[in-house]
Amino acid sequence: MNPQTLLLVCGVLIGVIALIGAAAKLFQVSGWRAQSRPGRTLILRESIALDPRRRIHLVQCGQRQVVLLTGGGQDLVVGWMQDP
Repeated sequence: MNPQTLLLVCGVLIGVIALIGAAAKLFQVSGWRAQSRPGRTLILRESIALDPRRRIHLVQCGQRQVVLLTGGGQDLVVGWMQDP
């Protein structure tokens, strides 16, 4: 690879990184957020590491909450929480 090609590649890479940074800043300043569908929610309420591989999550799905165990040999739904 000759020095001219190397400079061109570096310049293009810097330009792409600058464009990505500018777009991210524009989205952050404008307060742009992805629109969620009305009536459908999926929210991670809590997450706790049990060990280096496994985690337990409390996820809200609509008006209900479910406990999930992830990271072992397979993911597992521990159970749905009772309504308060």
